[in-house]
Amino acid sequence: MSFYLITFPSRAMRIPAEEFQDVVDASHAVVEEAKAAGVYRFGGGIDESVAPVLIGADGSRQDGAHPLRAPLDGGYTVLDLASRAEAEQWAARIAAACRCPQELYVFGDDPTS
Repeated sequence: MSFYLITFPSRAMRIPAEEFQDVVDASHAVVEEAKAAGVYRFGGGIDESVAPVLIGADGSRQDGAHPLRAPLDGGYTVLDLASRAEAEQWAARIAAACRCPQELYVFGDDPTS
């Protein structure tokens, strides 16, 4: 089993206001299916109203994100799955529910973390 990250940036969701609740309901339904299947580990969206903070290697604190990173926003789902093919199937279900393309990443296997 591997952990997979399924994600999309906020700007990818172009949903008319009157359809937004339908998208919320559909995405929650997929999450419930993943929970029922025992593969759901974590999900949510970045709270874009709270600014990021950068903590340095020396413990220093500075407002803002890492200068080398694009802004981090959008929605995230972490699933524990047996294969990349299965991850692609879940990503397709999430994409359909959210009505926008999803990026799929696999976490590196580090048994000590």
